[in-house]
Amino acid sequence: MPRTPSPQQRPPAGDSPQGYWSGALGHAGQRSAQILLILLLVGVAVYGLLQITLVVIPVLLALILAAAIAPFVNWLRRKGWPSALATGVSFLLLLAVFGGLITGIVFAIRSEWSSLVDQAVDGFNKLYEFIQDSPIPHDAAAIENARDAAIDFATSSAVGSGALAGIGAATNFVTGFLLMAVVLFYFLKDGDRIWAFVLRWFHGERLQKARLSGTRAMEVLGGYVRGTAIVAAVDAICIGAALFILQVPLALPLSVIVFVGSFIPLVGATAAGVLAALIALVANGPVVALVVVIVIIAVNQLEGNFLQPVVMGRTLSIHALVILLGLTAGTILAGIVGAILSVPIAAVTWAIIKVWTGEDDGDPEETAEVPEAEEPEAAEAEAAERS
Repeated sequence: MPRTPSPQQRPPAGDSPQGYWSGALGHAGQRSAQILLILLLVGVAVYGLLQITLVVIPVLLALILAAAIAPFVNWLRRKGWPSALATGVSFLLLLAVFGGLITGIVFAIRSEWSSLVDQAVDGFNKLYEFIQDSPIPHDAAAIENARDAAIDFATSSAVGSGALAGIGAATNFVTGFLLMAVVLFYFLKDGDRIWAFVLRWFHGERLQKARLSGTRAMEVLGGYVRGTAIVAAVDAICIGAALFILQVPLALPLSVIVFVGSFIPLVGATAAGVLAALIALVANGPVVALVVVIVIIAVNQLEGNFLQPVVMGRTLSIHALVILLGLTAGTILAGIVGAILSVPIAAVTWAIIKVWTGEDDGDPEETAEVPEAEEPEAAEAEAAERS
């Protein structure tokens, strides 16, 4: 029988393969390798999704719109409407509102885009001259470079009518809109069955967490869209009314820009307000521009201290720094659409993380409301029996 080596003959624990992974440094190395692997997988997934943005963005928009209108569909069903009729009416109503809104925004801005750009450039020049003549310390080269960059961007072919003039851009827009409409219809019609199919892969405690994650995701998405639309409408009405009363030119397209900009938290409404103030400075003078700035500040205070807490509730319960980082990442990855989608995606991600870490256990009734996942064959047989 082979003899067991004596303690003096055994290799030190640190020299064995397992010994390198023991201790604090070894555990830190394991965690670092796991984190790097996860980041690599996330990076590959993001890169792959960016290659099919024509599919990803319409699906995300359809999911968000379906979450926003789902309570209305359920309300119609509770009133006794047939499921197909409730889905069809809600779908057509949403398409009419969404399509009319997009069409109105495009025509309102496109018809007066050149005047809007000229007024904004003149306003920036006046502000630049005021800063140059004032005793306020400033970096003239940096301000001039920022002005030139903004002017070049606003007057380039990437903005305004030139952005929609290409056949490729128009084709992508129409394709994306049609795909979003089809996916939205199926989300409204078969959303429960689609979610039940996804739940088939979970069992036990994970099934309960997956159900609660779906519930929280729909709550966050629906609440975010409805709340943001209400806040954006209030911002656009208040600021637009002030612009009309003060007889600031281009009040209608400016109101539309404020409405669209309000869907980008922290910076959207503020940037739209700065644009309105610059145009008021050129057309109506510094007094009217100052009044516009006061109105914008008052509306922002109303939004931050009253509208957001009351309308949004705890839907957007994430820190402002996370929102800012999400906006930056979304803008870099997918432009203005990425900036709009980044915040609800971040809110949904945080809600799901709280569910899976146990911070949000939900109510027993809440998870029980979601039906058990069933086999497609059983669902088809049950539908055949009902018919």
